[in-house]
Amino acid sequence: MVSIQPFLSRTSVAYFSMEIALRPEMHTYSGGLGILAGDSARSAADLSLPVVFVTLASHKGYLRQEIEADGKQVDNADPWKIRDFATPLDAMVAVEIEGRSVWIRPWLHTVSSPLGAAVPVLLLDTDFDQNAAVDREITDRLYGGDEIYRLKQEIVLGIGGAKALEALGFRIATFHLNEGHAALLTLHLLGKPALADLANRDPVERVREACVFTTHTPVEAGHDRFSYTDIERVLGTELIDLDELKLLGGTSQLNLTLLALNLSGYVNGVAVRHAETTRRMFPGYRIESVTNGVHVSTWTHPAFADLYQADLPCWAHEPERLVRCDQLPDEHIWSAHQRAKAELLALVFRETGHTLDPDRPTIAFARRMTGYKRPDLIFTELDRLRAIARRYPFQIVMAGKAHPRDSQGKALIAQIHRHMRELSNDVPVIFLSNYDMDRARVLVAGADIWLNTPMPPLEASGTSGMKAALNGVLNLSVVDGWWVEACIEGVTGWGIDGRRLDMAQDDAAELYGKLEDTVLPLYYENRSRWIWMMKQAISKIGPYFNSQRMMRRYASEAYLR
Repeated sequence: MVSIQPFLSRTSVAYFSMEIALRPEMHTYSGGLGILAGDSARSAADLSLPVVFVTLASHKGYLRQEIEADGKQVDNADPWKIRDFATPLDAMVAVEIEGRSVWIRPWLHTVSSPLGAAVPVLLLDTDFDQNAAVDREITDRLYGGDEIYRLKQEIVLGIGGAKALEALGFRIATFHLNEGHAALLTLHLLGKPALADLANRDPVERVREACVFTTHTPVEAGHDRFSYTDIERVLGTELIDLDELKLLGGTSQLNLTLLALNLSGYVNGVAVRHAETTRRMFPGYRIESVTNGVHVSTWTHPAFADLYQADLPCWAHEPERLVRCDQLPDEHIWSAHQRAKAELLALVFRETGHTLDPDRPTIAFARRMTGYKRPDLIFTELDRLRAIARRYPFQIVMAGKAHPRDSQGKALIAQIHRHMRELSNDVPVIFLSNYDMDRARVLVAGADIWLNTPMPPLEASGTSGMKAALNGVLNLSVVDGWWVEACIEGVTGWGIDGRRLDMAQDDAAELYGKLEDTVLPLYYENRSRWIWMMKQAISKIGPYFNSQRMMRRYASEAYLR
């Protein structure tokens, strides 16, 4: 049985995240935020960093997506068995919710590195007999229910998570909030006597010294807000006086992003452009930038991993070594790509019964289905798309879930399916349902072109394109988020300017122009240059946009302040 004891003496940093993608069978993630947290844990283990990760058990997962014949998304629970992957710990703590004591039990899962180190992950659980039926459900559905359900989950994560760490014997010096969901832990820290030293130093300053806040949300609606009426009823006022809370979290509503900003001594956005956007949203705050990265060995296809290992030993631990991939033989790169592409086409056939052409370039679009991501941009003018396909045949594979309450996102999925039917004789378009970690691995490796068309400046970072680049897949993306830093036109991929929110028609025209005049002709007419670009993407993107570099930066700049 795995024990928590070996981790207690060396662990000084706690990383809080509402979701985390630990492995495909553990349905504790919904998308990019959870994937990033999982990659952070994997790199923390690789680097032997003294970090414990704290999240929710999410017994019923986020959602298992089904698509009906008309393109309607059906939301199903996605349960998993926590006992198959985690060990219950002998500690229980209570938080006050609606005047009741809600008991929380942590489970232990460990993320182990091939290099021998490991980091602990605590999964917080309220589903046991000591709790009322309504409270047992708090850790059931990730991002499920209404605002009150979300508030209860965030009390369990932030306050319950901090209490669980104390009860288990962790001595945490730094609390890293991965997005604002765990911001209520700052209220727990404010009330701790240890944070008022002998010199009567302001406890707010002591909390700020202890907290790191990473914000991921340039979309205004993405910041959690709760009415103070709900805060009084659900959380109560024992932790902090309501008037003081309003000074820290906003006068009209409790804004958890604002609370985290005011009570964190180090705040960062997740890309250079995103940090600039966040400074405009919250003027007067110092916002650093630590650009996201991906765990290279997790997201590199075995064919490419074998190729890298043969020539660049230790590439997975030191991704900087990938800088030499531009020296690899063209035929080796293309052979590895063909293996990865064959796996994607096999998945498409297995899931849909459709046979795609291995000789046609495959354009992939896979991410959360919501309005600002603009998954429909490529379908803006179907006749133009047909005309391009007559000159340069291509095929499209798409995937992604809409949040259960995102009616616009669901409408986009239905609209994509209408376009699929309209284009069926001209452009093969496939939608793979229930996009998850396993499908993502196949898609990011097997596509030829990775398409990303968000409304700027609403893309915080984006990491799927980084994963694609590790496999030599070329990005065609609106220049926003991470792509501002990575795009070298005609070298690592191609950019779409995407200068204004209201210029979707212009962005579509530029997308079509790039496809017809540059991207597709290169694929068909200059294969050696295409492979040269594949090698440039790997060697210029892989060495920097990885989670080893990202976690080293957090360790040196945020954790060791």
